[in-house]
Amino acid sequence: MHFLLLCILSSTGIFIIFKSIDRIQIPSFPVILVNYLLATILGFVINPGQVRIAEVRNMEWLPSSILIGLLFILMFFLIAYSSRKAGISVTTVASKMSVIFPIIFSMLIDPGDHFSLVKGVAILFTLFGVALTVYNPREGLSKGAVLYIPLLLFVGMGIVDSLVKFAQHRFVNDNDTALFSAVLFLNAFIAGLVILIFSPKYYASLKKPAVWGWGILLGGVNFGSIFFLVRALNFTSSRGSMIDSSIIFGINNTGIVALSVMVGLVVFGERLKPINWVGVLLSALALILFSLG
Repeated sequence: MHFLLLCILSSTGIFIIFKSIDRIQIPSFPVILVNYLLATILGFVINPGQVRIAEVRNMEWLPSSILIGLLFILMFFLIAYSSRKAGISVTTVASKMSVIFPIIFSMLIDPGDHFSLVKGVAILFTLFGVALTVYNPREGLSKGAVLYIPLLLFVGMGIVDSLVKFAQHRFVNDNDTALFSAVLFLNAFIAGLVILIFSPKYYASLKKPAVWGWGILLGGVNFGSIFFLVRALNFTSSRGSMIDSSIIFGINNTGIVALSVMVGLVVFGERLKPINWVGVLLSALALILFSLG
């Protein structure tokens, strides 16, 4: 499924960009703000047909998009901070292992997505994988800080992914995907503007071309991560049946974890301890089991 591959590449790009802007000491908040503006514009441009405000107000998915948008900007702050303090590999695994939330949620609300012994074992592997992977004390950083932020990200991203699944399952058809994504990012952008009003220190940063360049790049991959995920969840196989959402989430997160860890090692020179590698292995095995379950 090409939608799933594009989602994996887009989601991995988010972590790479956050790590890159930290390396060159560009503040993350202005980049995040520009990113949401670009993602909003992309959604409205890609959306087929004209968009009428009155129609959007009557959309059943509007409350969901508002809530997800607000959580998005909070999660982006956590991703940026965790990538800087705990590393790209740890951050990626912690956030992507949150897949157990939407997988369990999918099985609860979707009668066609059944629980199996394989999925149950995969959930246990995931929990152990996260615990071992985020255990990565670093010099100058307390153990509690290393563990707390990635684990908070683990829970938060799980809630966001579950809300995306809920909206897709109940309200968002394939034709509404771009509009749903645009409104979602618009809400995140508005929340960012409110934060900006009380953060005058970032005003000067918004005048820098580098901030806009990285923000536009981030907006493109961020939009793709949601747009292609919803398209993949709505995908119908050639046999006319929907592919289980648990399988979609499992394959998606497996690819993101594998690709991001590889980028962290090769491009950014990050190193994991043996216990972290055990966690990565368990996490990968868990997500493979999800895809088979």
